[in-house]
Amino acid sequence: MLKRKPTTQVQIDMDKNIARRKIIGAAFFIFLGIALYVASNIVDELRVYQGATVAVYVVAISSIILLTGYSGQISLGHGALMAVGAYAAVLSRNYWNFPIPLTFAVAVLAAALFGALLGMAAGRLSGPYLAGTTLALAVGLPSLANQFKILGGEEGLTYDVGFPPLALGQDFTQYKWFFWIAALAALAATWVIFNVLGSRYGRQWRALRSNPTAAALLGVHVARSKVLAFTISSGVAGLAGALMSMTISLVTPSAFPLSLSFAIVTGAVLAGVTLLTGSIVGAVVLVAIPEVTAALATHLGGSEKVTSNLPGLMMSALLILSVLFFPNGPQLHRRKTRKS
Repeated sequence: MLKRKPTTQVQIDMDKNIARRKIIGAAFFIFLGIALYVASNIVDELRVYQGATVAVYVVAISSIILLTGYSGQISLGHGALMAVGAYAAVLSRNYWNFPIPLTFAVAVLAAALFGALLGMAAGRLSGPYLAGTTLALAVGLPSLANQFKILGGEEGLTYDVGFPPLALGQDFTQYKWFFWIAALAALAATWVIFNVLGSRYGRQWRALRSNPTAAALLGVHVARSKVLAFTISSGVAGLAGALMSMTISLVTPSAFPLSLSFAIVTGAVLAGVTLLTGSIVGAVVLVAIPEVTAALATHLGGSEKVTSNLPGLMMSALLILSVLFFPNGPQLHRRKTRKS
């Protein structure tokens, strides 16, 4: 008969495993940061700008993975939460001249506060009811900017992050500056989410997603856990909105349409909504779709109707195919899950 380890030894082993995971995760993020730095000095300006856009989508998709993949709450309105973060960042920059890092912090706090209020209101909703509520938010909230003069109306507000520091050299372009800011913010946000998901809150969310009734019987406060997940996810989405407004140097209602909410949900589904590292794959696909559709539209004759409708059609097709054939992400991830 096997001798059972004492509780203290089990706890020591668990702490060692957690520490080992954190060290491996930190090493991975450091390696990824070095790789991004090297890549930014090799590729051309267009690819550098696309890299900044990929970083924005990584943050946005990570917010969906945290909310839907871990806590099981479905949101179709994260584009509106991105708009909240973007407007908070640009207002703090233009009216109070906050430094760029502080504007990002304001964006996170504003979106998190808005998400907390929304989470408390929608705490009793689930499934299609919650999805419908957030969908209504995505449709209505960006349009409200037209009603307030301080938000710039349809023309929007300019978000100027300034020129790169002279210490970085004359060859350091504006696009590379965008890429560095977005990439560092994406690495920092992903690292924070990685640690949160590995904490007891992440374990509570996974239990909540699998069986809310069983989680409640085990002592998990279901409503409080849902609101917390929605709050953190909203803050991450707000950071993504601030980063997006930085890359386009503008904040307007048209920059955060309903299609943006669908796009980040599609990106989360493409690589597995429960896989945080899959956000990179989903972001790359979202950035690549316009190029692929432009080339395909040119091949088909280049008509304006085809060019405008083809990206949405391709994204919808990818979403449907992913849900049908890879509902839990790539096959490799599913095999890992079965083994563990």
